[in-house]
Amino acid sequence: MHELSICTAISGIAERHAAGRRVERVCIDVGGLRQVVPTTLSYCWEIVVTDTELHGSVLDVNEIPVSIDCAVCGTRTVLEHPVFRCASCAGSDVTVASGNELNITSLILQEV
Repeated sequence: MHELSICTAISGIAERHAAGRRVERVCIDVGGLRQVVPTTLSYCWEIVVTDTELHGSVLDVNEIPVSIDCAVCGTRTVLEHPVFRCASCAGSDVTVASGNELNITSLILQEV
């Protein structure tokens, strides 16, 4: 379960950037190619932040769909299944446009 180690890393980053301020929410983007289960990530967050400065904070997971760009016809295709073919011309000369993300996008801090 790599979600636990991901949450541990995210919590460390969040604590450093919060610099002692109370964190209400940590917002992240997770791409579909990351093989991360969002519900497991949220569950692991609760475990990781217990008895820390982040206790009570929420991990807000924004799931980013996988999309590809076709080099032949220029079409961008959002994939529902892991078949890397253009929806327009069925070409396989494609590049991943989105779906590799694993980013902390923001921290929502409690107002003082």
